[in-house]
Amino acid sequence: MTRKITIEKKVLSENDRLAADIRQQLSEKDIVSLNLVSSPGSGKTSLLERTLTALNDELNIALIAGDVQTENDANRLARAGASNVKSIVTGGACHLDARMVSKKLNELKLSDVEILFIENVGNLVCPAGFDLGEDMKVVLISTTEGDDKPLKYPAMFRRSSALVINKTDLLDFSDFDVERAKEHALTVNGNLKIFQISCRTGEGLSAWYDWLRELVTKKKTSVISKN
Repeated sequence: MTRKITIEKKVLSENDRLAADIRQQLSEKDIVSLNLVSSPGSGKTSLLERTLTALNDELNIALIAGDVQTENDANRLARAGASNVKSIVTGGACHLDARMVSKKLNELKLSDVEILFIENVGNLVCPAGFDLGEDMKVVLISTTEGDDKPLKYPAMFRRSSALVINKTDLLDFSDFDVERAKEHALTVNGNLKIFQISCRTGEGLSAWYDWLRELVTKKKTSVISKN
């Protein structure tokens, strides 16, 4: 047991060191970075497709798409208009880590990028413990899941800055209670920014887009004020 704990601490320590390097690199380039996390099928890729369609001509967007075995998500994003996207295939690992992200950053064109999306592997457990150098985590759940997800996976919701509740168009076909889900989430993390959306119908997405614009503006304003 002692050896296992020692190894885990060493792995996390090295990950945190690399994550700090990534954060500094992105900060120096004034890039907003978001780590999207969810259980499988919640709609991370669909949300990114919608975001690309709406904002690709307005913001310079880069993406890293993580998956366990395929490059399907990266290919979907490329078809949606992403010209600056790289794929990470973990080969079975249940999360991305800072080493993987650092390698892909070297392959992206970052000179004019304003926002970087990192689409993590579908999992609400392992990704909670690994800093990728992002500004914030965004956790997604959908109305086809249980509204008690925030209570089942509190570490992920506690470490996230925003919650996206997707597939609101399916509320009539499930027992999911939006207000109960929000209450559970805010019990775990009272500072969560919450969005209710449907990637299929477009409901609620304008608020998401406005928030992304605001993040980019704040990053630029912060840099200007420091100078």
